[in-house]
Amino acid sequence: MKKTSLLRLALAIIVAGALGSAAAQESAKGLLRLLPADAVTEHSIATGKTRLAYTATAGTLAFYNQSGDQSASVFYTAYVAKDSSNKGLGANRPLTFAFNGGPGAASAFLHLGLVGPRVLDLGPDSRDAARAELRDNPDTWLAFTDLVLIDPIGTGWSRAAKPDDAKHYWSVRSDADAMAKAIALYVAKNNRGASPKYLLGESYGGLRAAKTARALQRDQGIAVNGIVMLSPLLEGWLTFGEDGSPLRAALQLPSLAAAELDRRNAFSHEALAAAEKFALTDYLVTLVGPPPQGDAGKAFYQRVANISGLPLDAVTNARGFIPGFVKTLRAADGKIVSRYDASFAVDDPYPESRSAHGGDPILDGVTRAYGGAMASYARNELGFKTDMTYSLLANDVTSGWDWKGGRVKVSAEDELRVLLAFSPSFRLLIAHGVSDMVTPYAMTRYVLDHMPPANPPGRTQLKLYRGGHMFYLDQQSRQTFSSDAAAFYRSGE
Repeated sequence: MKKTSLLRLALAIIVAGALGSAAAQESAKGLLRLLPADAVTEHSIATGKTRLAYTATAGTLAFYNQSGDQSASVFYTAYVAKDSSNKGLGANRPLTFAFNGGPGAASAFLHLGLVGPRVLDLGPDSRDAARAELRDNPDTWLAFTDLVLIDPIGTGWSRAAKPDDAKHYWSVRSDADAMAKAIALYVAKNNRGASPKYLLGESYGGLRAAKTARALQRDQGIAVNGIVMLSPLLEGWLTFGEDGSPLRAALQLPSLAAAELDRRNAFSHEALAAAEKFALTDYLVTLVGPPPQGDAGKAFYQRVANISGLPLDAVTNARGFIPGFVKTLRAADGKIVSRYDASFAVDDPYPESRSAHGGDPILDGVTRAYGGAMASYARNELGFKTDMTYSLLANDVTSGWDWKGGRVKVSAEDELRVLLAFSPSFRLLIAHGVSDMVTPYAMTRYVLDHMPPANPPGRTQLKLYRGGHMFYLDQQSRQTFSSDAAAFYRSGE
């Protein structure tokens, strides 16, 4: 065989090997092959009396295993404000990383519901998903902080390279570690080490924020300046504890009282404070003791019924504890209410049934619209085009979550104690909707009241708003909370 033929054969073998290796690498990416390159677009929005220019990046952050192969891809959307010369406002501008909870929820809720430059209008009274429409958000948090919205692995467009490996990210500790890694990658890639850093988490995302803040310190050498929690899960023993717990019932009652005050158009903070006082005094003491009898029992159960709005017979049968309220609270009107907002009532689709069916009126009847809106927005406005389904609420993540000892034992208190004690400049803002029955605001107040006082004082705030778990569905509550958040950021300057 001629030397040229040998050279051609060797070259062919090398090329075939390279092509085969590239094909193998591409195949190893699995579903990640459907994710496009990062998309960068330019926009502007009116905020108050000024117009703010900003750069939007919809993209992914790659995770690699010890063999150097890509193990996962984390989808994020970043918004960076610019000055009049079209340059970034500076590396010292606050930078907020936001995520939702579930576990199993993507960040579209906070993204299109509260902080982003575009907000999903859900029609009159924020109740009609069929009339959902994106519009500019004049209350966007981009006015006072750059934003990075992150979808945990298994949600949104964040995926593990191998489906069977996704479960390795689905535990309290591994999830926090993954979020810390994603944040560290973004900070390094975009040279934002000097920026004051904040975390924003809703529901389980509140617990996630506390865990992630400690993981950032421990593993990435990054300290956060503050955390904003919205309707957070803080203590599993309170949120998921026994229905027969007097303390748990006493901490739920004020949220039912808020819904009843709202129904009667009698809401005021003074009236809510009176309900709180009853819940943590006469109500709690009575539940701890033997059930009241005779006239005293009748008077007690009637008072609970009046405050909560629950039918007297349901309260009496439950001996004053909080019975199932979704079906009974507005049964006389032929309606069911949402666990996410006890003031939110819709026609009962199954009036003949003794128990509630058909999902939650808010979670399943209204907010699912965020998923389709996010997919359309990313493709048509941000230029991120993929055929992968955007997973707003991932049931496989929720059902496969490893709580490491059970969800009753999960807690954010240790992390918050350490963050407040070890970092004198660290600050915490917690926001709640008053009629939320998923994470009632009184549970958060109880946790904060039983933590050591922060020094210097004033670094921990609890703010209450009309509405429920996603109180930002209400335009006035969204505007007020955004204003309070802006003041919180300014106080840290």
